[in-house]
Amino acid sequence: MATLKRIKGTQDILPGISEQWAALEALIRDVMRAYNFRELRTPIFEQTELFARGIGQLTDIVSKEMYTFLDRGKKQLTLKPEMTAPIMRAYL
Repeated sequence: MATLKRIKGTQDILPGISEQWAALEALIRDVMRAYNFRELRTPIFEQTELFARGIGQLTDIVSKEMYTFLDRGKKQLTLKPEMTAPIMRAYL
């Protein structure tokens, strides 16, 4: 059986390093809080139309670079490729 490897361009953040990341993230949160910024978290997937509307339905990005699937109700959903569109949707 072939060995499963992580995807090229990604890395695992293992114990030891993950604590360093957590400390850095806490520091960043403290600085952001001091400037009255607040955190916003959007779902990991959105309706495909949200991304297609911004970049065009027929572009290579929509057809080749985004993971799209149908939910149980046959709505087309896409894993979030970036944060801009979901944040704008949340605020509008």
